[in-house]
Amino acid sequence: MRGYTMDKDQYLQRLRRIEGQVRGLQRLIDDDAYCIDVLTQIAAVTKALQGVAVGLLDEHVRHCVANAASAGDAAQANAMVTEAVDAIQRLIRS
Repeated sequence: MRGYTMDKDQYLQRLRRIEGQVRGLQRLIDDDAYCIDVLTQIAAVTKALQGVAVGLLDEHVRHCVANAASAGDAAQANAMVTEAVDAIQRLIRS
């Protein structure tokens, strides 16, 4: 079971909202909207996606890593921590 399974509906709802924001961006471009307005909306979409990413990362650490650690599987827990650190690095670079 994935760490986010319990909140899956909430994540899907948030992603659908973001999808709507992206469609709104397409409309702004199609309507030749002011550049700053488009950039403001791009920043909002980016922030929303980052929020989803941080939520998933939080659940990964709290569920997957914690379960591996409590099961006494140090190698598995260490591998999952490494995955989490790698994911954080990817988020920081983007």
